[in-house]
Amino acid sequence: MNTAIRIHHFELSGHSHRVALFAELAGIEHEIVLVDLPNGEHKQAPFLALNPAGQVPVIEDNNVVVSDSNAILVYLARKYAPTWLPTEPHLEAEVQKFLTLAAGEQAYGPAAARLNTVFNANFDIDFTHALAHRYLARIDQHLKGRDFLVGDAPTIADVALYSYTAHAPEGNVSLDAYPNVLRWLASIEGLQGFKAMPTTKAGLLA
Repeated sequence: MNTAIRIHHFELSGHSHRVALFAELAGIEHEIVLVDLPNGEHKQAPFLALNPAGQVPVIEDNNVVVSDSNAILVYLARKYAPTWLPTEPHLEAEVQKFLTLAAGEQAYGPAAARLNTVFNANFDIDFTHALAHRYLARIDQHLKGRDFLVGDAPTIADVALYSYTAHAPEGNVSLDAYPNVLRWLASIEGLQGFKAMPTTKAGLLA
């Protein structure tokens, strides 16, 4: 018997947001299960039974458990929203390239910079900011003349990169020099079903 997918979620996590956002955009029936990260719920036995890495997000789809936000996006698209993951080899390869970017330059650039200001992490500020601007310049160049990252329609590549890009200013990384990025963010925000991640005041550029 099919039931709504359970998304184990923390509302200030960009990794969690990309999964919840995709479920909303793709119209996938789901239930949000909030995980109390500040009090260490993700390191307790019940959660570790789902994901031994002790990280959100995790989804439960009947008897299937999937962790890692990018892996979850692939799983959900393949099973429930195939138009979000092209099957043409060259386009699928492009999507994979951006998923790798999300786990690389984005994670260690704007996402890490935001961790410093929002969660009092201790990443090297100069390194995270330099990497963030390299990442932003790269996708700004790619987005010239494009509405979306891959092909003519939104894909999970756009979802994977949206959250931490939109919230880069919380890590004191300005988006002002990247007009194509700003236009692309607005395109994602204009999609039916879009739901924003809460914004924190910490680190926001004024």
